[in-house]
Amino acid sequence: MKQRINLLIAFSVVALIALSVVQCYLVKTTYDYKVAQFHTEIKDKIAQITNDYSDIDSAYVNKKELLYKQLAQNYVLNKKPKFHIESTLLDNESGSELTRKLHLKFKREFPDISIDFAIVLNKFVIYNSHKKADTIFSEKPVIKNKMYGNLTTLNNAFLVRNYVSTTSGSSVMQDYKLLTEDSMYVSVIDWEAIILKRMRMVLLLSLLSILTLITLFVIAIKALIKQKKVSDVKTDFINNITHELKTPLTTLGISTKILERKDIRDNEQQFSSVLDTISRQNNRLQSLIDQVMANSLGENEIELQKEKIATELFLNAIVADFKIAYPKVTIETDFNTKETSLVLDKFHLTTAILNVLENAVKYGSTKITIKTELIKNQFNISIKDDGIGISKNKHSLLFDKFYRVEQGNLHNAKGLGLGLYYVNQIIKAHQGTIAVMSDLGKGSVFTIMFKV
Repeated sequence: MKQRINLLIAFSVVALIALSVVQCYLVKTTYDYKVAQFHTEIKDKIAQITNDYSDIDSAYVNKKELLYKQLAQNYVLNKKPKFHIESTLLDNESGSELTRKLHLKFKREFPDISIDFAIVLNKFVIYNSHKKADTIFSEKPVIKNKMYGNLTTLNNAFLVRNYVSTTSGSSVMQDYKLLTEDSMYVSVIDWEAIILKRMRMVLLLSLLSILTLITLFVIAIKALIKQKKVSDVKTDFINNITHELKTPLTTLGISTKILERKDIRDNEQQFSSVLDTISRQNNRLQSLIDQVMANSLGENEIELQKEKIATELFLNAIVADFKIAYPKVTIETDFNTKETSLVLDKFHLTTAILNVLENAVKYGSTKITIKTELIKNQFNISIKDDGIGISKNKHSLLFDKFYRVEQGNLHNAKGLGLGLYYVNQIIKAHQGTIAVMSDLGKGSVFTIMFKV
């Protein structure tokens, strides 16, 4: 059973992890789609702006074309070297003004977002009619080749469009063609926040789905463990009650067979002795049945016969009776109160306290101390023993019906697991509380608290 539950939990955990991974994958796919969609929106809108250069300032675009043409002519006539043409292209005078104009245009068109951009030069190639193609400049898009814009890096920037231009020209001696290519990159500030804002409903639903799955998983596992615990408790109870009933029933069977013997029936003393044995075992059977019946009641179903009692005298009477029953156990009192009157059910409370004391003896205690205190209108009865103690992780189960601590010399400690359950029900019926402090090898302290 335990192995099956562990396997079921393991499979459930694997299934939960698999579902979580699938959910994360779907969210990531949606995120990528939203990013691509956002880039497309920006590209389309910027394309509409930049396709109409006159709307920005066509003079600057013309200046760029004139600059390209002038530098090409200078190179064809061998007036300027390649590095001079390259530096002139990248440090052109019209760059800052065109940057400012485009930036203002983006602000008007995208009032809700902030955009940085860069136009970088990729190619500057001259085709001379008498020579083969002469590449002045040809590089992959990098920020150091920026002609316009305010971007300082192309990281997190995306390509909006390429500008490819071919121009024909002629110098004094020869004709030539000019091929130029530059690219525009843009970066939207806080674009991740914009995407996440658009995805908030998807993220919220995904998070709720995962939390719901985890919650259902935890509830199912708890229910399974609880069912397993109930099953174990029932099995333990059946084993215990069978063991407890077996001894008196066996004794009764043997005693009955003895009574059938004529020599026993003729001997009055032996006959009376066997009858006493039968009577004791019968009482023991009745006691076991009564114990089970009494513990079938809840705290609200117990009918208390309360009366005003002098608590210290009441405890002293219990201690005196206990000393007679367990002469080898040392029991002491440490009363820090005097003549405290409480309204209690004498019978049930006596049984409850005796249950705690007998439990202490059952689990190895040889010395018990009963202490009373009055703290903030609360009367405390502490029962301290030097037994084997109880592991801290078992404390929450101690007062459960049929629960028996699975530690120490369990099989030598008889019982049905009803003693402390009964104690708890009786204390609750008196509107009191009971607490335990204990650890393995350090004894136990049970404290019963009543409001005065």
